[in-house]
Amino acid sequence: MKMWLTSAELADLALPGLPATKRNINLLAEREDWARFAALCRPRAGRGGGVEYHVSLLPIAARVAYLGAQAEGAADANQAAAEAIQAAPEPAAGTGRAATLQLDARLAVLGALRGFIRMSGLKQTVAVATFVDLYNLGRIETPAWAAAIVGRLSTRTVLRWLSASREGGTARLAVDKGAGRRGQGVLDAAFDGEIKHFALAVHSMNDLYTARHIFAAVKGEFGARLAAAGLPLPGLRAFEIRMKAWRQECAAGLLRMMDPDGFRSKMRVSGSYAHMAPHLNALWQIDASPVDALCIDGRHSIYVCIDIWSRRISLFVSKTPRSIAVQMLMRKAILAWGVPDAVKTDNGSDFVARATVRLFDRLGIEAIRSNAFSPWEKGVVERNIRTFQTDCARMLTGFVGHDVAQRKKIEGRKAFSQRLGQDNDAFNVTMTGEDLQAICDQWADGIYAHHEHGGIGRMTPFARAASSTRMIRTVDAEALAVLLMQAPSGDGYRTVSKQGVRIGEFHYQPMGILPGERVFVTLDPADKGTIWLFADEACDRPLGKAVNAQLAGIDPAALQAERAALQARMVEEQVAQAKAMVRAKRVTDRTVLDHRLAQAAQASGNLVAFPARSEIHSTPALDAGLEIAAMRRGEAPMAAPLSASDAALMAQLEAEQAAPAPPHQAPRPSNVRPLRDRETPQQRYRRWLELHARLEAGEPVTPEQAAFYGGFAGSSEKRGLDGLYEEFGEAALR
Repeated sequence: MKMWLTSAELADLALPGLPATKRNINLLAEREDWARFAALCRPRAGRGGGVEYHVSLLPIAARVAYLGAQAEGAADANQAAAEAIQAAPEPAAGTGRAATLQLDARLAVLGALRGFIRMSGLKQTVAVATFVDLYNLGRIETPAWAAAIVGRLSTRTVLRWLSASREGGTARLAVDKGAGRRGQGVLDAAFDGEIKHFALAVHSMNDLYTARHIFAAVKGEFGARLAAAGLPLPGLRAFEIRMKAWRQECAAGLLRMMDPDGFRSKMRVSGSYAHMAPHLNALWQIDASPVDALCIDGRHSIYVCIDIWSRRISLFVSKTPRSIAVQMLMRKAILAWGVPDAVKTDNGSDFVARATVRLFDRLGIEAIRSNAFSPWEKGVVERNIRTFQTDCARMLTGFVGHDVAQRKKIEGRKAFSQRLGQDNDAFNVTMTGEDLQAICDQWADGIYAHHEHGGIGRMTPFARAASSTRMIRTVDAEALAVLLMQAPSGDGYRTVSKQGVRIGEFHYQPMGILPGERVFVTLDPADKGTIWLFADEACDRPLGKAVNAQLAGIDPAALQAERAALQARMVEEQVAQAKAMVRAKRVTDRTVLDHRLAQAAQASGNLVAFPARSEIHSTPALDAGLEIAAMRRGEAPMAAPLSASDAALMAQLEAEQAAPAPPHQAPRPSNVRPLRDRETPQQRYRRWLELHARLEAGEPVTPEQAAFYGGFAGSSEKRGLDGLYEEFGEAALR
């Protein structure tokens, strides 16, 4: 039903209490200010725009008229009410009949409300308000007796009932005038309820104790304490009444304490697996159990695989629980049904074995394991095993009973036959394991597959599987047989030696695999003399096979010679090209050295080293050595030629020496030769001092001297030497 309507759609409906034109609908919405209810108004999607209004904005008469078909569609409200009453817990002990009837009436109303919410598709708040209006108008179908008890409703009351029901407080919906006093007696309230807990503990130790037995224990434990507190101990009859109420009140807890398996099977919350198996082969469950029948070759176990969606099963009989049994069951089911998406098992050693895990991984099947000690997590296959034991196993010869009681009956039948003089084997063991497998297959395909199941809509597993249109994933039988090959003991890896691959006491000769290589080994179930080698445990890169001559029945010498010849060819192929290069002189004993020298020359060819800063080191001994070396060569010693810069400096010094000395300077000794033509700061300072003294004395100076005097007087160099000269005098100018 459409819950959002435009003005034009409301006008076309011509509902009572509403205008019949779009314009008048818009005027009504503007007059009543529907826009203030932002959650009930929304822009219209699509071309043209506009506004859509929720039906809860309409007057009650218009809502009833519009929702009339929906309300009339709630014809199964009586059934919803009945289901709500059945699902409610039993009223507490002592609750009056009137309170019980009121509780049932309110539960019936809540059941009708839930049915209305489910069918209308409204949000809860809007649906409750609409339901209350329709109920008060008599448009909601409820049982007549419930309508007589609950005359009118209010939204607040219904919401309070819903809250109490959702929180598990259904009993609060009943009005019990004795509830205020109940549970306040001596047996319930004394010592903070210790008497109650003590009585329940005694009962949990042995449920065969009567109320008289437990009352005696309570009297001995609490009699003196009650007397000291001045409280009377109620009589046996009052204790029996309270003990019965306690057992009803704590039934679930007592069952869990005394019979955990019974609690798990009867009271533990369970759910459906439909959401986990939406289609065929979406989820399988596997489990195993000993068969309740004996065979000539001993007792066997039955492995059961069930497809959750179709409930079809596949059975495999195994002498002992082993991983090979799980793999053979998977092979049987996959070839018959296809590859599943996921398989759920418990944590048994046969299900978590490396071979089983490896098989699931190779086939791309998700392995799901239930938690430890949680059989309810795979309850479908657990229940199916029970079906097998109670149906098929009971028809088998050699049936020994499912429990001790059944076995005692069978043994009693044997004893009765012996008293009559009949030689009767009680268990009548005549089957072999192969016979048991054949019977299990016939039962699964001929009886179980054509039996209706309530969990799949009263369909048979055969019909359910046939109704699927989903494509199944199939595999080649031979390829699957290869994947099912077992690995040897250990992790399955072996290292090839000179003798081959060792498995147990036998050596298998691999062809085309050199010693030292590590391989993953699988055993061929059809040929003990052959093993198959792979690069790793994924088994997606086969390396070949290895053969044991003794087990294969062939000549060991011929097999070894074949392997040696193949190995020689492989080794020769590995170094053939290398030998050819040596013969062609492409590789010699100088190959490495020549290549390294060439690489070094190439690397350094683009680099030019700047000349290092150096000076000639000379000692008298070295000078004498140079003279002796020149005389040995027949050359006369001669002075080393001067460089251009040294020759220029020498010429300048000679020119200065030849120039006349200034008049104010003392004559230069003839043996003194100036070494530089640049003045030091001290010399310039002394020169300034001399000019300053001449100017002080009034002596004339040249223009060049005056320019120097003025420029040097303001220089930082002079200012730096002024302090030194004032402190140290002439010593600062040396």
